[in-house]
Amino acid sequence: MAIPRPIFDGQERMEGSLGTMELMNPATREVIAIIPRCGEAEALEAARLSVDGFRIWSTMSAFDRSKIMRRAADLMRADADDAAVDITREQGKPLAQARGEWLASADLLDWYAEEGRRAYGRLIPTRASDMRWTVFRRPVGPVAAFTPWNFPVWTPMQKIAPALAAGCSVVLKPAEETPSAGCRVVQTLLAAGLPPRVLTILWGDAPAISAALCAAPEIQKVTLTGSTRVGRLLASAAGQHLKKVTMELGGHNPVIIASDADLDTVVALSTEFKFRNAGQVCVSPTRFLIEQPLYADFVAGVKEAAAKLRVGNGMDADTQMGPLATAGQLSKIEALAADALQRGAKLETGGARIGNSGYFFEPTILSGMTPDMEAMNEEPFGPLMLVMPVESIDAALIEANRLPYGLASYAFTNNLSTEQRIVAGIEAGMLGLNHFAMAMAETPFGGVGDSGMGSEGGMEGMEAYLRPFFVTSKAG
Repeated sequence: MAIPRPIFDGQERMEGSLGTMELMNPATREVIAIIPRCGEAEALEAARLSVDGFRIWSTMSAFDRSKIMRRAADLMRADADDAAVDITREQGKPLAQARGEWLASADLLDWYAEEGRRAYGRLIPTRASDMRWTVFRRPVGPVAAFTPWNFPVWTPMQKIAPALAAGCSVVLKPAEETPSAGCRVVQTLLAAGLPPRVLTILWGDAPAISAALCAAPEIQKVTLTGSTRVGRLLASAAGQHLKKVTMELGGHNPVIIASDADLDTVVALSTEFKFRNAGQVCVSPTRFLIEQPLYADFVAGVKEAAAKLRVGNGMDADTQMGPLATAGQLSKIEALAADALQRGAKLETGGARIGNSGYFFEPTILSGMTPDMEAMNEEPFGPLMLVMPVESIDAALIEANRLPYGLASYAFTNNLSTEQRIVAGIEAGMLGLNHFAMAMAETPFGGVGDSGMGSEGGMEGMEAYLRPFFVTSKAG
């Protein structure tokens, strides 16, 4: 594996101003590499470089920008196998999931390469024949992007692709636990012809880097995918300098399962998507709200299915669920499960750490959940399926909307009237009906309330990096 290093002006930095840090494999707790640790000095340098990058990139035609991005997408596809190994080694997810994430990110880059060629302005009909009203769409300027460890290539690409397509330069600060995927993306874009100062990557002292980039006058937009707590901090810091923001934050995603839902389908899909990436997915289904007539059969079905999941090192071909990514996540899941059991939940399966060599936790199903339990109020971000019986769809909607979060939501029903009630009553940015697939390049992705502000993906994701410029002219 190539050791990930910060990249400035197209060149790798062998040292960081704050020394070095360890990069760890969550499946083995072995140190993979010793990598540079950056801080405020590098953040300010990256901000200055981004101004030059923006000047060069924003004046290039959208057609030429698109060609570079599409070339990079093709290079990414050719690199999928090696990239997947790095992702799994640092993050823990099974190789097949890592490879799928890398290829989906290449598709995201491809899609925005084409969308950037269609960032149209408009002519507005005027009130006088000698007037012309024109609206142009200009890139907002240099962008600071902060991304988490759970999807170390998809979440950076959700920001890099639309920003580049719009003509912005980007300073990327990925999670310290998973920097390799971001480095590969930067190197791939440079190899495809991206001017060096358009894209910089660094990591290290996260609070210092964040504070410096949010305050840097060169940075015009701040975008984060992360927790609600960190989102509040960064949005507040950016707001002090009147910077544009997009915040993709936490969730606690309800799944309403009506009594008329197809049991076999909902059991299979719930098990697959709940334990994907060990539950470390912002749109992971978490609170399963089951109408009473189907409750016992659903619990029995998912209990049997979850107990059969193969947990292990993501490098093993037969692994279906890897480790949690950090020691902190493991401790959090243990504490949430213990609290629920102490308050009266029933452990259907799982509930314990696996071994001592990595951050493994059993796929866990807790039934009889109630709203007073910590796990029903705090996003688990791990392999906990929380199952609660409800008397009616109206009761399910009340529980679904009880929390201040509103990211993803899901519902399973074969009744059109029930579907319409849920569509009208749910408070969330996204709703999946009879399936769990949520994030695609073509579609908007975002929540309401404490789940953030703004959208990524689709044309909405492109709009986040553009600003209108109105020109009014009169014949001389």
